[in-house]
Amino acid sequence: MNRKERRAGKKRKRPSNTLKQVGIGLGVLLGVSHIGMIGMIANRSSKMPSLNLPVSEYTSYKAKVSMDGYEIEYRANDPKTVQRIREVKKKGGFLGLGNNRESIIEQVPVQPYRQRDDEWDQADARSEECIKAIGSGEGTGRMVGASVGGAVATTGLASIPYVGWVLAGAATMIGMDAGSEIGGSMAESVSKNC
Repeated sequence: MNRKERRAGKKRKRPSNTLKQVGIGLGVLLGVSHIGMIGMIANRSSKMPSLNLPVSEYTSYKAKVSMDGYEIEYRANDPKTVQRIREVKKKGGFLGLGNNRESIIEQVPVQPYRQRDDEWDQADARSEECIKAIGSGEGTGRMVGASVGGAVATTGLASIPYVGWVLAGAATMIGMDAGSEIGGSMAESVSKNC
């Protein structure tokens, strides 16, 4: 369209939308057919046999599955031996307060669950004794830390005007927290159950 035709008010003919409509229709048809095909494949039952084997921590199996059937090699208690690593604390250092750790590696046969549960019960009892020892050490350390913090607070901090009583309380609390940590770690290093 040239300038004269535009001035005269003639409108240009637009191409028809039939080509667009045919393309959109084919695209929708193709998409719907693909979704239907995926649904058919997903719902189709397999001709291979399905296996439901009991699986636990100590089982192993080999399965050969074909259209004719299957063959299974199953071991319920596999491996026969287990490597066990134990850490043993031995006293050492100045006044016997330090700890030397030694790792012992053993290969032992897998034991039935009853015997292993007894071992776990003994380990739980040891850990409870350790928790009690650490707790009592923390309590004693907190008391000693409070007395040290209070002694520091009353000699110098309490005499500061207006804020001395706040600083004295803070010093006592800091002493209690530090004493608790020190007492707990000392009790853990000295106790034979930890």
